[in-house]
Amino acid sequence: MTDQITLYSYWRSSAAYRVRIGLNLKGLRYEIQPVHLLRDGGEQHTPAFRKTNPQGLVPVLEHGNRQLRQSLAILEYLDETWPDRPLLPATARARQRARAIAQAIACDVHPLNNLRVLKYFEHEWHVPQPERDTWVKHWINEGFAAIEEMLGGHLSTGQYCEGEAPTIADCCLVPQVYNARRFGVDIAAYPTIARIEQACLALAAFDLARPERQPDRPE
Repeated sequence: MTDQITLYSYWRSSAAYRVRIGLNLKGLRYEIQPVHLLRDGGEQHTPAFRKTNPQGLVPVLEHGNRQLRQSLAILEYLDETWPDRPLLPATARARQRARAIAQAIACDVHPLNNLRVLKYFEHEWHVPQPERDTWVKHWINEGFAAIEEMLGGHLSTGQYCEGEAPTIADCCLVPQVYNARRFGVDIAAYPTIARIEQACLALAAFDLARPERQPDRPE
């Protein structure tokens, strides 16, 4: 019998979105524990949540008595604990490529447009909103231009980032595309990324993970 799975999540968090996709692809049942990243200065900063994650970040996955942090590490934990419907391909070369695409997004693109970075710009340096938006769009475009080149025309790119089944790379790509659209990035400039996103969103696992489908979304 599978231990209870609880995901500490925020409806619009890209990192939590990745894990929701992974859980859905695995067919795992889980409960959402909402953490509002904006209300009252951010519930992630409360002493109660800091006991759950000293970094003050979502997601956190509780599996039984274990508390798991960092979205990519959580996705790999899911793959090792429930090997069916793998999130990582079968060969070392393909696994490396899937991880490389995932990390290009999670480690290089996403941190530069993370909420805490933008809040620091706003409150500490008093950077106006238009300049903050320009910052976000610049780094997403820089990252997407490179990822488009990694994907477009590559022999290993199939219906999804790596082959014909969604992997950890797709779990990262789709939330970042959602985030890009929020800031007005022209996704049509990246046709392979746009095509893969649409293939992913046609699957129930991705569709059910969408921010607008989450219980804590605003009315």
